[in-house]
Amino acid sequence: MGVYAGIDIGATYTRAIVGDETGEELGRNRQETPQGPTGTDVTEGILDTLRGAADNAGVDPTELTAVGIGSVGPLNLAEGALGSPANLPDTIDKIPLTGPIGNLTETDDVYLHNDGIAGVIGERFHSDRNPDDMAYVTISTGIGAGVCVDGHVLSGCDGNAAEVGHMTLDPEGTMTCGCGQDGHWEAYTSGQNIPRYAKEFYQAGDRETDMPVTSPDFTAPDLFEYAGEDEFADAFIDRLATFNAMGVANVVQAYAPLVIYLGGAVAENNPELVVEKIRERLPDMVFGNIPEIKLTTLGDDVVLKGALASALTQGTGDREKLRE
Repeated sequence: MGVYAGIDIGATYTRAIVGDETGEELGRNRQETPQGPTGTDVTEGILDTLRGAADNAGVDPTELTAVGIGSVGPLNLAEGALGSPANLPDTIDKIPLTGPIGNLTETDDVYLHNDGIAGVIGERFHSDRNPDDMAYVTISTGIGAGVCVDGHVLSGCDGNAAEVGHMTLDPEGTMTCGCGQDGHWEAYTSGQNIPRYAKEFYQAGDRETDMPVTSPDFTAPDLFEYAGEDEFADAFIDRLATFNAMGVANVVQAYAPLVIYLGGAVAENNPELVVEKIRERLPDMVFGNIPEIKLTTLGDDVVLKGALASALTQGTGDREKLRE
């Protein structure tokens, strides 16, 4: 029986899972992602997390046949590393991944993806149809995606393909993205930026609101709690829905998926106000076939299970490539 591992590297937590040749979970582990002071220190924490998952599964890391990794970006595939992540301290310039993980597990089969790409691999693997043309879009702290076209999971030359959150949706550029550029999708509807945009939208309009929209403590969950009870909240949620539908429509026109899975905390916690509103608006924005729009089937585990599915299927999510 073969054993495989997946690793989900986030700015706050790193999780690892070990499974058998069918993807059945044997053990998992979660630890805080080290905040430095160097990239090597972060790598050591990731290795410790993997060791813990292997121990909980009752196997030695050297028994692992392959390992998949889903990580925050940006990635450097040529070096098998995570480079200068925006949500970790500035002292960290590079976090080695594939080399140290390969050394620990004594395997060359280590697959590195950004978290959006790991998400589409997971959704593809666990879908009943195992589709060749699909996308996964996460609307969370940031916005990102993974795409599979004609059976090929797209990575791009540097591993950062389908960074759709940095598509420009507003030519006026009224909001600045965390990357420093103006008018990006992520600047308007990501969980991190919804409070900033709500304040700007309120100050630019004439609607009254009972929400503490100008308070520094105002958060995205606060907004959705006022839905149906506050005129400004409803108008702003519709505004967010328009931006989200525009972004998803761009994904449709660029990649022609049959189905798009939506995940991330903003979408998962508010399916009627986020997912359903995208579904309603999409036919008026797309030229050609309208894909199915579904909420993720894997919840918070989409990246983790996608990383494990990558290990099982040689980085593809294609069940025909399951290792024997």
